Amino acid sequence: MIGSSKMTGRFSQYSNTPILRYSNGVTLIELLIALVISAVLIAGIYRAFIHQQKTYATQEQVTDMQQNARVAINRMMREIRMAGFGSVRNVLPLDAHDGPFNNEINFASNVNHVGQNDDQITIIGAFELVTTLAVNFSGNSNTIEVKGYASKFKPDTGPGEYDKYICIGGLESRKVTSIDDKKITLSSKLKSSYAAGTPVYKIHAVTYQLGWDTKDPTKPVLRREDNTTQGGAQPLADNIENLQFEYFDASGNLTVTPADVRMVRVTVTARTDSEDRELKKVSTDGFRRRTISSNIQVRNMGVNP
Repeated sequence: MIGSSKMTGRFSQYSNTPILRYSNGVTLIELLIALVISAVLIAGIYRAFIHQQKTYATQEQVTDMQQNARVAINRMMREIRMAGFGSVRNVLPLDAHDGPFNNEINFASNVNHVGQNDDQITIIGAFELVTTLAVNFSGNSNTIEVKGYASKFKPDTGPGEYDKYICIGGLESRKVTSIDDKKITLSSKLKSSYAAGTPVYKIHAVTYQLGWDTKDPTKPVLRREDNTTQGGAQPLADNIENLQFEYFDASGNLTVTPADVRMVRVTVTARTDSEDRELKKVSTDGFRRRTISSNIQVRNMGVNP
């Protein structure tokens, strides 16, 4: 019949719809090819992921290293710049741990605490604002009255008492001989008059040096020690493996005389926390390093009150 067509196949028992059978499928060779291609793609993605992960870890360590170097430099800059503040030469030599200290800036070269010929420095200054004068001080007396916190100072009972140095208004420094409530008796009379509210400082001897971490003896750290307290050396920045100081006089020449120092150049070298295996193939130990230097003008050296 014209217009009719044939359809081969079996009919469903529930309807007249034919059920067609197709013989198309995936051969074993095609399956193996697909698996190989998938494996290559997955391996490439995994390799890219591992590389990205290593890059991220390296950059994180580099960032930490640079931050450690900045922390080390910034803290030292603030305090070295203040060396001598408060006319502390009036109480020198300063009795303190690892002292006495004879100068506002006390330096030691090539002390080699961590095997890098590293230096150390100890600076003296009225670094801590403790309280203020409670009443006007008219001068020609050795007794002052403060608003509070007089107990943060200790009377001079001889060697071994390190909280005995006080500075009035950043101008005159003395030893404390006795304390009666809020009244502090000084070792000698003050030369000037001071108004109520004048700041009263405690004088500290602060040492910066390198050392090995107490938990990891292979990790170098920068330590800050306040020699006028009982706290001992405290870690300031991790993975600082070299510390160098250079000292310059008013003419910009290198000097080895502490009293002539007008500028201090600080150089710190920091390293990453762990080795980079890829870098180790082309370098000695695989650590990445950064070196930062800063010139610090010492404002209070050579200044007469």
